[in-house]
Amino acid sequence: MDSRSDTIAAVATAPGRSGVAVVRVSGPDAFAVGERVAGRRPEPGRILFARFGKAGSFGGSESAAASAHAVADSGIMLAFAAPRSYTGEDVVELQCHGGAVAPRRVLEACFAAGARLARRGEFTERAFLNGKLSYEQAEGVIDLIDAKTDRAADAALCELAGEVRGGKDPLRTLYDATLEMSTTVEHALDVSEDELPQSFFAALDSSLSGLLASLREARRRLKERKILRDGALVVLAGPPNAGKSSLMNALLGENRAIVSSMPGTTRDSIEEWLDVGGWPVRLVDTAGLRESSDAIEAEGVRRSETLMEKADVVLMLEPGDADCEEQPAGPVADKAIRVSSKCDIVRGHGLNVSSVTGEGLDALRAAISERLSALADSPSAGDAEASSAAAERRLAALAGAESAIAPFNGPSECFDLVLFANALRTACEKLGAICGATYSDDLLDSLFSRFCVGK
Repeated sequence: MDSRSDTIAAVATAPGRSGVAVVRVSGPDAFAVGERVAGRRPEPGRILFARFGKAGSFGGSESAAASAHAVADSGIMLAFAAPRSYTGEDVVELQCHGGAVAPRRVLEACFAAGARLARRGEFTERAFLNGKLSYEQAEGVIDLIDAKTDRAADAALCELAGEVRGGKDPLRTLYDATLEMSTTVEHALDVSEDELPQSFFAALDSSLSGLLASLREARRRLKERKILRDGALVVLAGPPNAGKSSLMNALLGENRAIVSSMPGTTRDSIEEWLDVGGWPVRLVDTAGLRESSDAIEAEGVRRSETLMEKADVVLMLEPGDADCEEQPAGPVADKAIRVSSKCDIVRGHGLNVSSVTGEGLDALRAAISERLSALADSPSAGDAEASSAAAERRLAALAGAESAIAPFNGPSECFDLVLFANALRTACEKLGAICGATYSDDLLDSLFSRFCVGK
């Protein structure tokens, strides 16, 4: 039996002490389950007050004590008839008191009435399968839930509402454009290339240029969403006593890290979340970089170097030496922002900042924000660091589609229609798999397993 035809139920609100909890029921028997649990028939468009309990607990033949024990709670019942619901199915929401006991008892009553426990993200998965949400909108739901800044929440809401796409999934638009071009080329293969006018190849090249530009923009947006969803790793690095802990405290506006004039105070990484220009940032204070015979401090230095390699941005703090002109080297150089962190004592060649007076802190925040914007615009940066399997798959699919057709973008006489047709088929397969035109159970599991039970 197809589990997607089951009626499912789960607590849709977070566990813990609260005034109200919501138990959500969805599926073909949702109204019947609601009637058995509430003792009255759900009516779409009406708010009904009811006592919630197992079927039969509202009969007059039971003793008062037995009836009181069988009633789980009292509250209100809302009903949404298919297809005008979140999942596109009949949906009943039972609003009861919060806490640990009442929601559990109401949910158990739903199970006794014929529902089963929903899997993680199964309500949103059904919304996707029933055409209520696109794949990208479904990702917007989880991005909104996980948002750590207003900018991240706004971006997720735009994806969810369809404002960015003008009402249509941009990945589906890319797939449709690629499929249309593929169809055009397949038809052209039915005639000799000698019979095709030069204008045909010129128009094809123009369309291909536009498609490639759209693919690159889609990759840029996905990388921006990745940063907004997962946060950017910004590492404070430099020698001991360069002012890393003081700068972290100044940026956070609280005394999070221990500050001491004794070198080597910070021996392990300390991290906190920070909103920088709307970007969610995981700010990490690290051990001072120096040779040390102390095994613990040496391990702290090793961890600092590892974090610097993984970082999106490295704030490379310089010692208070106005003559220090050494530039960051190695793989860190391209993502480093030089910071002269004690400009109240001596000014340096980096961005002059003082944790004592506050000078330069706004400029530093702006520099971090600008660097993160550039990271999202970068052609390749961030692809390998996509944190979720879904994000990695989508970025890889877009890159694969682009690399398949990009070699054919050039002078029209370079077109080999047979090879180009094969490349377009490859691009269609890759785009279809990430926009929902074609999908597998693995693809859906990868996305919806990120949701909580009840969403």
